[in-house]
Amino acid sequence: MAALSAGWRYRLCGLFRAADSGSLISRPDTIFSSIFRSFMTRFIFITGGVVSSLGKGIAAASLGALLEARGLKVTMMKLDPYINVDPGTMSPFQHGEVFVTNDGAETDLDLGHYERFIRTTMGKRNNFTTGQIYETVIRKERRGEYLGGTVQVIPHITDEIKRCIRAGADGADIAMVEIGGTVGDIESLPFLEAIRQMGVELGHQKALFMHLTLVPYIAASGEIKTKPTQHSVKELRSIGIQPDILLCRSDRPLPVDERRKIALFTNVPDRAVISAVDVDSIYKIPLLLNQQHLDDTVVDLMGLDLPEADLTDWKDVVERLEHPEHEVTVAMVGKYVNLTESYKSLSEALIHAGIKTRTKVKIRYVDSEVIEQKGLEVLSKVDAVLVPGGFGERGVEGKIMAVRYAREHGIPYLGICLGMQVAVIEFARNVAGLAEAQSTEFRKDTRHPVIGLITEWQDEEGNIERRDEDSDLGGTMRLGGQTCKLIPGTLAHKVYGKDEIVERHRHRYEFNNHYRETLEKAGLTIGGTSADGSLVEMVEIADHPWFLACQFHPEFTSTPRDGHPLFSSFIEAANAHHSNVAKPADQPGLVRADA
Repeated sequence: MAALSAGWRYRLCGLFRAADSGSLISRPDTIFSSIFRSFMTRFIFITGGVVSSLGKGIAAASLGALLEARGLKVTMMKLDPYINVDPGTMSPFQHGEVFVTNDGAETDLDLGHYERFIRTTMGKRNNFTTGQIYETVIRKERRGEYLGGTVQVIPHITDEIKRCIRAGADGADIAMVEIGGTVGDIESLPFLEAIRQMGVELGHQKALFMHLTLVPYIAASGEIKTKPTQHSVKELRSIGIQPDILLCRSDRPLPVDERRKIALFTNVPDRAVISAVDVDSIYKIPLLLNQQHLDDTVVDLMGLDLPEADLTDWKDVVERLEHPEHEVTVAMVGKYVNLTESYKSLSEALIHAGIKTRTKVKIRYVDSEVIEQKGLEVLSKVDAVLVPGGFGERGVEGKIMAVRYAREHGIPYLGICLGMQVAVIEFARNVAGLAEAQSTEFRKDTRHPVIGLITEWQDEEGNIERRDEDSDLGGTMRLGGQTCKLIPGTLAHKVYGKDEIVERHRHRYEFNNHYRETLEKAGLTIGGTSADGSLVEMVEIADHPWFLACQFHPEFTSTPRDGHPLFSSFIEAANAHHSNVAKPADQPGLVRADA
């Protein structure tokens, strides 16, 4: 500031004081607001204790929705303690869904919750792992950036964690940072130490710690037990972190005396002990937490003066959920159905479509291998069939059988990623007469490779990417938001109501253009292509009530408040099929050309 005039120094100091008080946060029109946002950002760190999978991500996202409803710009981050660089090559049975961001990052499924609850779009900076942190630090050491010093967890690893947190928070009023795992896990210690240091560096009102714990109910004695929560907080305090707020997860509301007991033994104010009771829909949680004044508590602790939360949208979501006018059953045919978290965004997208169309959507998870072994009886009473993405040959023939059943019986069909590929294979085999049609992912020497490896494409920044069969599995797919041109007159164009869309991709294999003319002549319609027309992105069948498949993942951009046009149209078609009782169950669709 020494080079500035006295008048400018005075003005800047005044802006700093205003930023520190929070008065600039609700004034986005201020020309200096963007300059000083980094000084204004406040951090909320979310940790979990007792057991894993308590719902830290949903709790954090719900609080984020409340703060956003009060006029704040909110961003969120997930810090994962595992050593994998990202979850891209992890088994869905171990990790669940891989959520793909618009900028092409393969991230934790909690980022999907973040995008569904708040308006901010997540990206590469919103999720990082121990593997990424160590990889960066080791690269710096190899370049000599540490000047020959001994590289240690403290300060080098913790400093890199703090750098990533600050970078991810840039431009936000509130940055919510979720630490994966459970307090007490050895893997989480560097992250906990880093946020402890940030709490000290940022000071009062700029950093807040929220801890989610389990308060179990023992049926045999009829008692709620607070001891696990007390010990979890004790463990957290031994690291140097005193929680400001406790979210107590339980299957029933916590009595006032139990909340006071928890407050007494954890050194947390009574009003900051929140009962996070189980609900039948995660979209009720923002309203539940608001009723207990969680957002008021946060705003007070951070010294902010903000209007009350406008929760009109969330109240409308809940009202539509609780008062459906229709009911349909959708069969989701996949191979990861024993862990439904593998299809988290997809399941939620169907619920969102139900909200938009006032339909109760019942999802029947069907193992495609069971279809291979026992036949198609499991699909006999469904109103629609959906085949999601996936990798590997196991269960593929069962998916192809499901596609054929939906096509020949006039049942609404939606195929996503692999679901489009198996739809193309099924059509090629049973309609176009290419009996040996297959994907080179499953059989490299197939006679009719209607699906093949993408060897070249353009990424979101305009760079040319090239791959071959020997490329690494990790980080080598077509990833992130890509422009798709919709063909006028198609179902796809009607559903979206526009000429171009941007949807997110995660795949290595694509429609083989060498078979495009053959399949189109047999009755397959191309509904959408990549921006340059080189890749087929959507296919459909005109001689069918509703048959649409896409190479991208529309579920990643669906939200409870806005839904997604593709899923809404799919559920509307399911409703029509359900109501059309006069249509014979065995009405034929397209048949083989040589039949």
